[in-house]
Formats: sequence, C-alpha cells, structure tokens
Amino acid sequence: MNTRIRNRLLRGTALVVLVAGVAYACKDFLDVPPQGTLNEATLANKAGVEGSLLAAYREMDCNYGSGGDWSCAASNWVWGSVPSDDAHKGSNSGDQQPIYDFETYQWGVGEADAYLNGKWITVYEGVVRANATLNLLDKVRAASPGEISDAHANGIRGEAIFLRAHYHFEAYRMWGSVPYYRATDTDFRKPNEAPSAVLADILVDLDSAIALLPATPRNGDKGRVTSWTAKAYKGRVQAYGGDWPGALTTLREVKATGPFGLQDSFNHVWTGFTAYENGPETILAYQASVNDGEPNGENSNFGERLNFPYSGSHFGCCGFHQPTQNLVNFFAVNDSGLPPVITAADTTAWNAPCGGACSRDTNFVAGDKTWAVDPRLDWTVGRFGVPYKDWPAPDPSWVRDASYSGPYSPKKNAHESASGSESAVGWVPTQTNGVNIHLFRYADMLLILAEAEVEAGVLENARAIVNQIRTRAAAAAQGPGTDAASIGVPLTQAGSVYSLSEPWADYKIGLYTTPWTDPAFARHAVRVERRLELAMEGQRFFDLRRWGAAAQVLNDYVAIEKLRTPMLTGAVSFAARHAWYPIPAIQIDLSRVGTEERLVQNPGW
Repeated sequence: MNTRIRNRLLRGTALVVLVAGVAYACKDFLDVPPQGTLNEATLANKAGVEGSLLAAYREMDCNYGSGGDWSCAASNWVWGSVPSDDAHKGSNSGDQQPIYDFETYQWGVGEADAYLNGKWITVYEGVVRANATLNLLDKVRAASPGEISDAHANGIRGEAIFLRAHYHFEAYRMWGSVPYYRATDTDFRKPNEAPSAVLADILVDLDSAIALLPATPRNGDKGRVTSWTAKAYKGRVQAYGGDWPGALTTLREVKATGPFGLQDSFNHVWTGFTAYENGPETILAYQASVNDGEPNGENSNFGERLNFPYSGSHFGCCGFHQPTQNLVNFFAVNDSGLPPVITAADTTAWNAPCGGACSRDTNFVAGDKTWAVDPRLDWTVGRFGVPYKDWPAPDPSWVRDASYSGPYSPKKNAHESASGSESAVGWVPTQTNGVNIHLFRYADMLLILAEAEVEAGVLENARAIVNQIRTRAAAAAQGPGTDAASIGVPLTQAGSVYSLSEPWADYKIGLYTTPWTDPAFARHAVRVERRLELAMEGQRFFDLRRWGAAAQVLNDYVAIEKLRTPMLTGAVSFAARHAWYPIPAIQIDLSRVGTEERLVQNPGW
C-alpha cells in the first residue's frame, strides 16, 4: 500500500460498505478487486476497521455519490464565502440559482432547502461513518482481542472521535442548534441541542481525542490527525464559544511546542506542487487526489470544480466563486504598506464609489498603479493581464458574464501548469486537480490566537503575530515564472516596508511598528488581517457572524457593491434571523415521532 493516507483512501474502485446498518461510500482500502456489497461480518477485521475510518475521512469533501451538488464542498465556498463580502456566486444568472439565493440572503426560497439538505447529509454522513468505525472497532476487539494492538486501537478511536467532533463543528457553524450523535445512539430522531451544548459536546470529544492520539501521524501517514491537530482545533472551538481564556491557554501551547509553522511563502500554501503539500502550515486538509485509478476524477477537489475561469482559459469552465470588487479594494495599502481601512482618515475611502469613473468601481487590471496593493491580492484574485500563477494572464474571455458578477476569478484553488496536479479523466478534467483543501491552517490558528491575546489585553503579543503573518506575506509577489521556484518574485525590504514594482502592480506591505495600546484598534487590525490572509477560503462569513458584525458589514457592503454589480439589487437586508441557516425542512419532517417534530427550526425561518 502507498504510505500516504490520501492515496490509500482514494485509490481504486468505489465499494459500498454496510456497517452498523448504514451505507458507506469508500475507496478500495483493501487494494483488491471490487467485492460488491459487504456486510459487517466481512469487515470484522483490522483492515475493515481501517477502511471504515478512511471512509470517515473521505466525507470531508463530496462527489457525485455523496452529495451531487456544490453545497458539500470541503471549502464551504457556498456557505462561508458567497454570503460574505468576499465573493459572488459568479457564472451567470441562470446557473445554480440556489447559490444566488444564499448570496442575497433569501435562504428560505426556491431550491435553497435542497442545498441546505445537501450540506446536512454530508456532515451527518461523516458523523455516522465515524461512529460506525467506533462500533466496528469495539466488535473486532471483542471477537479477536489480539488482532488490533492497544496503541493502534487508541489511534483509530482518537481519529474517529476527532472526525466526529469536526463534522459536528461543521454542523454547528451552519445551524447552531443541532443534534449530537454518539456511537451508542440507535435512533437518529434526536432533538437539537442549544448551540452552547453542541460546543460543549465537541470539546468533550476533542479532549478525548487529544488523550488518545499520538503526537505524530499514525503509521507515518501524512493527512492523519494527531493530538496536536486536536489541540489546535480545540482552541478554535473555544474561540467560537467565546471562551477566550481557554483559547489563549490552548493555542499558546500549540504555538510554543506544537509541530506547525508558516509555509515559507504565501503561494506555497494553496498549490498543486507536491513539494509543498502537507507542509508545516497544514493542520487539517482534505487530501485531494488525481490520476489514482478512480475513472472519473471524483477523488479530486470535486467541490471546487466549478470555481475555475471560463471557456477562454485553459480550464474551460465554469466561472463560479468570483471575488468581489469590495475584496479587491480591500487589498489596497497606504504609503506605509498598511491597510488604509485601519486608519481613521481612510476607513471608507478605500471602497468609496466613484460612479464607475475609477478602477475602484469597475476593474482593477494589470498596469493600474494608482494605488499600491498587498501582494496577497494576486495570489488570491485572478485579474486581467496578471499571470494566473504560471498560466497565461486572464482576459475577458476567462469570465462567463462580467456584467453579472464582475471581471475577477478565484485563484487559490487552481493548480499550476507545471505542478502536474491536473486530472486526466472525468468531466472537464482541466478543472479537476489534487490541490489540498485547507480546512484549518496554521495562519488561521495564529490569527485566532491573536484575537485571544487582544481579549486578554496582551496587545503586543497580538501585534507580533500579525507582523509574523505580514512578514511571510512579503516573501514573494506574483511573478512570471513557470515553476515552483520562480513563480514568485521576492519583495525588497526597506525598514519595516517591503515593496516591489512589477508591470501589473505596485506591491507593498508593511509591519505595525507602533506599539498597540488601544484594544479596539488591535481587535480591528487582527480582523482585517484575517480577511487579507484567509480571503476566498470559506471563513469570512463565519468570522463576521461570530464577531457579531455580520449585519453592519454585510448591509454596508451590499449598499455599495450593488452599484457595481446590479444582481445584488435583489438582496434583502441581513437581519436577526440570519444568525443561523435554516434547518432543512426534510430533516425536520424525518425527525417526527408521531405528531412531534424532534428538530426545532431556527428562529425566523
């Protein structure tokens, strides 16, 4: 077997595995020809337990067999980017209408419920697979006590419990009040718990996983979770619950003694080059795989396959998940290389409308140097005239309908031409690749720690973290190279400001040199940095909501952006009911016992 977990998980022919009365879709974990439908007795051995666990990992992203639409994408682009100020649905008005409904906050109309149900099915299928692994492990250990050692049993149990926590956290971020399922549950018709109780259950599971898991990946398989993965994730959950003292303690420990670190250059975080995948920045990622024997490319970044430039590009499809003008403008910097959005005099000027008379309203193309930009812009956003990683520069033919969602393209999820990460099989294989989808990475964790430092009043620790992130961002700007070594062009440093003038932009990024003494300023600066660093990664909407800032930020965003992108004129105001997504109606129906609906709908829906 391949020593990498992603290949052991994804290589071969799909099987249907029946465990504990639940159907599972998993991939040839035994490296044998298809055996048809397997029952629990067939799987009652060590290989079966390991295969069941790998099936639980596989549910991080979807394919035609486990979702069928784009609601189940590992990156949460439908749920975390499009409803925020980061991204539009993209494409044109006639394609994937439900995503438009989520962008315009009309979450209870049309086919929106089917999309919500696709996400619900995905996360709870992950929960069921994790619990089935735990039950199968117990049965194999009871029947054949010597087959799985204590150490391996602990590792398997810890991984399954961690995955159960992860999938429940995904459900929590969507709906808040959800049911929590354990391996001992026999009736799926459980009532939802309060959001605080869900978080408490997740933390119990994470503590259990921390105690069981080894500090390094079991069997040496990159991609497996470890005790450090679980600790970092615990700090994230504590932050979502507002337990800042707990998050501070947890994340300080991970930062001080854990195995994680920033990748050497920002463009090596999201990449198809195998030399950089599963690098020090990876805490948890969906391990995408291509050209591995699966005939339709469904082990790839399936959930992202719409999110490539349109027919004029090499990729040929499909023009979704387009960055907003607001996001492009957000990357502007002042003479000190700092975001003008943080300075009192410029808090609105960076995005002020100009009636279509400036690039701030229309299209910031290559060669426009009226304002300097953070170099992360061109690793995040595809702009006309700027090399698209090591592909040719985009032009209008790369955009399906610029009048609908603007002229920009997503870039992080795309593979480099020289990486060899493109699929050779399946529907439009040029848009299918092996770029791992980061679900939680070290820069994200550091910025959550910076938030905790601010809430603890240790503002200088937060400033040091933000400067660490910004220094890494200054390592390289988009360049014209054709391989991993030369795509990025190093910036030059003059004091605390890094800069580089290329034909397509004046890149500049500076450090915060003045001590932070105002908690409100520090809190805002950290939040600004999270958007710059994590843009288009499916995090923005969840951040705005947990900060209690969603209504103000998003309503202000729509008020200006609809002047640039007319399709937003259909948006309704973000209101109290948007605190959580509506629970799918079909799940409420399925929870009924007699006349009682066990699941209670979220307020306002």
